[in-house]
Amino acid sequence: MTTTTETTALPDHPSSRDLDVPSVTARHFGLAVLALAMGGFAIGTTEFVTMGLLPQIAGGVDVSIPTGGHVISAYAVGVVVGAPVLAFLGARLPRRALLVALMAAFAVGNGVSALATSYEQLMVARFAAGLPHGAYFGVASLVAASMARPSRKGRAVSLVMLGLSVANVLGVPAATVLGQELGWRAAFWAAAGLALLTLALVVWFVPSVPGDAAASGRRELSAFKVPQVWLTLLAGAVGFGGMFAVYTYIAPVVTDVAGLGERSVPVYLLSFGLGMVAGTWLAGIMADWSIFRSLIIGGVGMAATMLAFWLTAPYGWAALPVVFLITTLGSVLVVNLQLRLMDVAGDAQTLGAAMNHASLNIANALGAWLGGLVIAAGWGLRAPALVGLVLSIAGVGILLLSAALHVRGRDVRA
Repeated sequence: MTTTTETTALPDHPSSRDLDVPSVTARHFGLAVLALAMGGFAIGTTEFVTMGLLPQIAGGVDVSIPTGGHVISAYAVGVVVGAPVLAFLGARLPRRALLVALMAAFAVGNGVSALATSYEQLMVARFAAGLPHGAYFGVASLVAASMARPSRKGRAVSLVMLGLSVANVLGVPAATVLGQELGWRAAFWAAAGLALLTLALVVWFVPSVPGDAAASGRRELSAFKVPQVWLTLLAGAVGFGGMFAVYTYIAPVVTDVAGLGERSVPVYLLSFGLGMVAGTWLAGIMADWSIFRSLIIGGVGMAATMLAFWLTAPYGWAALPVVFLITTLGSVLVVNLQLRLMDVAGDAQTLGAAMNHASLNIANALGAWLGGLVIAAGWGLRAPALVGLVLSIAGVGILLLSAALHVRGRDVRA
């Protein structure tokens, strides 16, 4: 499909206005999108607050901090497993009803997490809480796009994703303080409460959106036969891994490399969160211009900021604006990966849209693991930024391979 903003230098990858989603009318578009974004806020809060309360959680279930860190991995595994499975099973269901069911399951998973009395129980509960994550974002993105005017579909999807970004600025710090003051279980109860609030808002404000009556197991699985789907997922898993390589080890970089005090760490984390908010907003505007170009800009920009972080990290506050730019450009990449999957998956849109967050959780694990390897090898605390540089360049390379396959005559959906 062709848009007036593309050139022959890149394949005819669409802008968000070309997404093939059915249109529905919301009585209150802003409130409907807010309801969907609230789910992202709830998910972002519970996903990242575990990192902030890890010492308390580990002590609460009587394990070491490194062992307690496995509960974070359990949630990520739940996302990777749940995204394709729940999207596969729910493709034919009415989408508002599916969103309600996913938020109900998310509330239960967090409630059970709060009630867990042993490490084993908590591991299972966190895995269960992660299951609805990817499917929720996938379905919510489809619903948001279906409610928006053709010229604003990208911005509608970015507003849903904005909930996840705002969670890093408001939800995670607030839930961390709550957990520190009232015990770590209170943070999971708060996440469960946010999920129930989302459920109510979705019922009240999101219009009824029919499922895909023609969906079948075979058709949904056909997404995995599309080379462009795999290339897009790989671009996310590899290219976005660079952000997590830096984010995971930001605290020791701030204190031991930049020479700043521990109280400076929250300021850097706030800069990360504000960058996510700015990037998610910017991504919607860019997507309405060109999804593919936005992906290239996001990937190349992340590579440049990784190098800039490596250079500026020893100079105190000089690296603060750089971390803001890392997550700004990373969010441009994430939102446009979501939109691209919604397009290249063809008729299997539910599964395609949901798989983005499975890919991003693989990026989380890959970036943190590779960053830890180079530190352990004695390359220093700045080395994860060079890992991020390599991963970002690799992600751009995968996107260019995708473009090359298209130019050679292999259609986006073939």
